[in-house]
Amino acid sequence: MRKTVLAALLLTFALGAQAKAPFKGKDYSGIYSCTGSNELVGDYEVKVTLKLNPISSQGRFGAYEYTTETSNGTKYAGQAMADRHFMAISFQFNGKSVYGRGHSIGHAIFDESSRRRTFHKRYYEPDDNGGNYGYERCVFTEPLPQPEKKAATAPATAAKP
Repeated sequence: MRKTVLAALLLTFALGAQAKAPFKGKDYSGIYSCTGSNELVGDYEVKVTLKLNPISSQGRFGAYEYTTETSNGTKYAGQAMADRHFMAISFQFNGKSVYGRGHSIGHAIFDESSRRRTFHKRYYEPDDNGGNYGYERCVFTEPLPQPEKKAATAPATAAKP
């Protein structure tokens, strides 16, 4: 009897530990137009795309694909995690290495008090001389394109004579 009760408790605990709370946070997905500056490049403009990963998002935590694209088409891909209006960001230098390093880290704070969704991002690019710090101010410009829906096809009916 004890073994049965113990097995039932362990099974209940294991199933409970596997359950994931549904995502209830703010979805920041979309395309943003950003202006920024750092010591290495100076002033610049980029486009940032955030795409929620619903499978990895849970509770108030949103997991995102994070992509930055420069005006010359260079893309930097990474990930981001949001907790309420705070976001942590990590991305690679497009398979390249800057000062022997391939990653950058940053954080952003979203502000929805204005009419348009914006965020301010600070980031750090490591090197052997103290690193390169920068900032960006990003404004939401458009939602992500929706995948095309396949046209529903009606079943073929035989023509009546």
